[in-house]
Amino acid sequence: SNRVTPPSARSGREGGLAVAVREALRRNGGLWFGWSGAVTEATSSDPEISRAGKITYATLDLGRQDYNQYYTGYANSSLWPLLHYRMGLLEFERADFDGYMRVNRRFAAALAPLLKPDDVVWVHHYHLFPLGAELRALGAKNRMGFFLHTPFPPPAVLAVLPRHRLLVEAVGAYDLAGFQTEGDAQNFRDCVVALNDGEHLSDGGVAASGRRVSIGTFPIGIDAGSFTRMAEEAAASDENERLKESLVGRQLVIGVDRLDYSKGLPQRFEAYDRLLSRFTDQRSKVTFMQI
Repeated sequence: SNRVTPPSARSGREGGLAVAVREALRRNGGLWFGWSGAVTEATSSDPEISRAGKITYATLDLGRQDYNQYYTGYANSSLWPLLHYRMGLLEFERADFDGYMRVNRRFAAALAPLLKPDDVVWVHHYHLFPLGAELRALGAKNRMGFFLHTPFPPPAVLAVLPRHRLLVEAVGAYDLAGFQTEGDAQNFRDCVVALNDGEHLSDGGVAASGRRVSIGTFPIGIDAGSFTRMAEEAAASDENERLKESLVGRQLVIGVDRLDYSKGLPQRFEAYDRLLSRFTDQRSKVTFMQI
């Protein structure tokens, strides 16, 4: 994955992807490879290796230029808006694209010596579309899977991005590509056919550039059971009683979100404003707390 959560990380601060990968590795064991989260003068050549429980951690620091071009540039300013259908926010710089490819090559070069012949390589998210192809170029013959944790757009949207064909070709290096919904999986199939001269296969996969790729839908969600237990414990806590007392009979609306434009935060504040404007009797009766 792009970011690796070290074992010493503060609980509750990780994103959903990191939580999902960590829990899978805790149960099954494995090597977790990716960016350490640190930005240094130059990108590391050799990964820092550590171990906790069943998980071996292998991380690289990113140099400032690579961070700016690969991460904040191409990944966050080009791919993220595109995959969320926000073409008006999409920015593209050739240097950022070059940095994105350069970091994926660097990751592949650092990971390849750590792989054993029977390892399964499970690559996550849009930061690492080309990683499988870069590993193949280095001679890796392992089984490889790719999972995208965001939507995937149809051909007419993907074609807005310069060099889009390379991304479609890159996924062709994997044996299995996974998506959140059947609609996202179908969009990818259509992109392979429309943009990469591929073909649909009878088993739901695709063929292009001499390779066959299986396509699967694997929706990922929260661990509902643990959230239920957490809520039940919180409801009986002294802290919850203090919170209820502080409201003095008012209703409380709570939002907990990351700060990015896919979360609809401005619209949420506008909705609360409209509630208080249209229904004046609700003023001083409803409190909105956004975390």
